[in-house]
Amino acid sequence: QLPSTGRDLMLSVDISGSMEAQDRIIGNRQASRIDVVKAVVGDFIERREGDRLGLILFAAHAYIQAPLTFDRQTIGTLLEEAEIGIIEESATAIGDAIGLAIIHLRSRPENSRVLVLLTDGVNNAGAISPEQAGQLARTENIKVYTIGIGADQLVRRSFFGSRIVNPSAELDEATLTQIAESTGGRYFRARDVNDL
Repeated sequence: QLPSTGRDLMLSVDISGSMEAQDRIIGNRQASRIDVVKAVVGDFIERREGDRLGLILFAAHAYIQAPLTFDRQTIGTLLEEAEIGIIEESATAIGDAIGLAIIHLRSRPENSRVLVLLTDGVNNAGAISPEQAGQLARTENIKVYTIGIGADQLVRRSFFGSRIVNPSAELDEATLTQIAESTGGRYFRARDVNDL
């Protein structure tokens, strides 16, 4: 028996090359950003009983991996099987990812449309800008929650010694915040597993 109420929730996950950055710790080992997303979002998916879920993967292009469904197990499996490199990974099309979610959510009941977008980068590909996509989401009454992923500091060791770098220097927090707030959602900064 399928529930008749709940959210229509699209998850849009960045699988560009930068998501391979190992700036996270799971247990006592270094982990990549995508590994952390798979672990945390996988758990989130399991707990969404009563909600319809869909999955979009994006890098240089955005693709619908699964349309909206009550089948949480399949969504979780598809996320777990997502590999960096299955889409051209050299760029990030945030605007296209939002636009694709709008196409799949606009026909759903107005008060249940939600997009959760996870990225570690800046929009540098695609046919539509994040700002345009955000305006369209607002027009369609789709609430967008954006999550910026990546640590603020990472120690890089080399032959010449250690230096501290910011592995999230390209994260466009201003745009992600503006999109979220303009649609009635929120922007979250996930520097580590607990934040996410």
